[in-house]
Amino acid sequence: MDAVRSIQPGDRIAIKAAYTRKKNLPFDNKGHTVSTMAVKAIGVVVENFGDGRTLKVDWTPVDPPREWYFYTNRATVWRVLPGNLNSDDLIRFAFAGDKQDLDRFRNAPHWRDRFGDQPRHFIWTDFYEAVADGLLKFRTRRDELIAGIYEIEGRLDGFSIAPDLYEDGSRGPLRDICPFTVIGMFNRGITEANRKSIAGELARLLGVTVPVPPGFEGIPLLSNMRSWFFAFERDRGADDIEALWDVFAAAIALADSEAPEEKEAFQRSYDVALSHHGVGWNLSIGCYWIRPWSFVSLDERSRTYIKAKLGITVGSSGTGGRCNAEEYVGLLDAVKTRFLEDAYPVHSFPELSLAAFGYTGELSGDVVDGEPEGAEPADTSQSSAGSPIKPYSIDQILEEGCFMQRQRLEAILDRLEKKQNVILQGPPGTGKSWLAKRLAYAMVGQIDERKVRPVQFHPNLSYEDFVRGWRPSGDGRLTLVDGPFMEMIRAANNDSEGRYVVVIEEINRGNPAQILGEMLTLMEADKRTPSEGLELSYRRWEGERVSVPKNLFVIGTMNVADRSLALVDLALRRRFAFIDLEPTFGDRWRDWVKATHGFSNDFLAEIELRIERLNAAIEAFPGLGPQFRIGHSFLTPPTDAKISRPADWFRQVVETEIGPLLEEYWYDTRDMAREQIKLLASAQLP
Repeated sequence: MDAVRSIQPGDRIAIKAAYTRKKNLPFDNKGHTVSTMAVKAIGVVVENFGDGRTLKVDWTPVDPPREWYFYTNRATVWRVLPGNLNSDDLIRFAFAGDKQDLDRFRNAPHWRDRFGDQPRHFIWTDFYEAVADGLLKFRTRRDELIAGIYEIEGRLDGFSIAPDLYEDGSRGPLRDICPFTVIGMFNRGITEANRKSIAGELARLLGVTVPVPPGFEGIPLLSNMRSWFFAFERDRGADDIEALWDVFAAAIALADSEAPEEKEAFQRSYDVALSHHGVGWNLSIGCYWIRPWSFVSLDERSRTYIKAKLGITVGSSGTGGRCNAEEYVGLLDAVKTRFLEDAYPVHSFPELSLAAFGYTGELSGDVVDGEPEGAEPADTSQSSAGSPIKPYSIDQILEEGCFMQRQRLEAILDRLEKKQNVILQGPPGTGKSWLAKRLAYAMVGQIDERKVRPVQFHPNLSYEDFVRGWRPSGDGRLTLVDGPFMEMIRAANNDSEGRYVVVIEEINRGNPAQILGEMLTLMEADKRTPSEGLELSYRRWEGERVSVPKNLFVIGTMNVADRSLALVDLALRRRFAFIDLEPTFGDRWRDWVKATHGFSNDFLAEIELRIERLNAAIEAFPGLGPQFRIGHSFLTPPTDAKISRPADWFRQVVETEIGPLLEEYWYDTRDMAREQIKLLASAQLP
């Protein structure tokens, strides 16, 4: 509903149908399922009724519907923002009728291993998916399945199924089995030759014709000491094994269709199975085995890699402090979005698993059940609870009293999009702080205080305050605490579809290089990827690396007239685009103040003339210059201000705001300050 409320009149909108296809595609899909989206109608929003449900749209049917592949989204409402190649191509496809460049998508990093022209990696995935499909047919034929497994045990040396422990204390053969345990038969710590032999025998039992793979790179293994996904018969519930079959079937259905109802069914079954004895983190490993392009394994190495290298939180709200179904699906969505970034370290779950296996030096004694000690819990600040989110755009900035031209605002937002860090600089009263926060809302697309974080730099602010440092806790001990910048990094990492903005007021009033530390390097647009991550001055665990995500933007403000501020070093200047703000009077200013407060045209023209004369004197005076001019904010009353006598209001502004500033400018030439103040305030006003 918040997404619908954020839609603006004039926005373009399309009706889509999302599904998967495996046959009759306009390219060679090599037997893989392809995410597909049909555009059925396009239109322009005429009116938003604000109820989160209803829009009035001027529609144009698309007949027949046009199919788009690979870059799709199952959400009912998908906000597609321009600024990256995939989104730009989709927008042109939907609204301009352009063709999709299928070759580019097929060979992009995220899809090339399945659909690209280069030799394939991870060819084992075909075999594992085929085994899962074959195994699903035995759900109601488990006696036959178990008998076949024991036949394999009799034929193969070195392969045996451990006996079950019955309720009466006796031991004997398995009387039931789950699908993950069956696949685990050849995914244990045994020789590769034995793995291939068992896999081949199992394939014959299941009727699988896909060849046994030549290698098993990127596949997590079970412990030989405990390779079952369920407890002994005497310790397990009557439905424990059935619950694992439920997850197995739901995972395959979700991967092959991605329908919302399949997602709900998977989450329900996952949480039920997770609560049973003997399941634990292995459940995610099993999902990865059966559909490795759709699910991530959360074995210890992968969890460490995801947290330390990719900077994404692994939830812990489930049974035994493990990732519950909602957190697991959220993690899948977050990582899948990152896979689309060319510079991301990995582009698929098999790549992630392989990279995690080779990620050395990160597992240490500080890791307890995969979670480094001192790691913070999953970020829950992105909950949708609270007041409704209000849409926000350049239209709102202009309506609220910005006197720039629309094209200028569009150019600033475009620069922020590309550079990712900008500083608004200008003389006093040019609306830097006012505009910075509104640009942040426009970048986010809505007024959402959770996604816009204002921070004030000052001489006493430190790296420990802004990034991370040790703080005293209630029990008298020191605790490693993340500052606002690290909090926003974590929030942006955990919500890869959203945009987040840190607004730094008076960025040069503190010591930016000291306060930002490593972040000064990590903020660069071309270093915003986990592969460029750095170890912070204060790390949470051995090998922790932090990077700034691409969906976190920084807007700073800088008063160029304050003599007390430190000079900005070249390193900071390279990381930011600098936007000059000027005193902006003229027609837009006069029209807005007149409409808001009822001031006469003659009165506004007179005070504008006086300020222009003052600014000309400031600009021409040696030792001052254009950066000391007086901005329009001094003479723009707040919207809710009650002003019955405009002339008195103007004289008060001169006496209490502009006058003291002029005396500071001409601190060694007091006569000049008094002369300018007199020129401003003494003459008769219309």
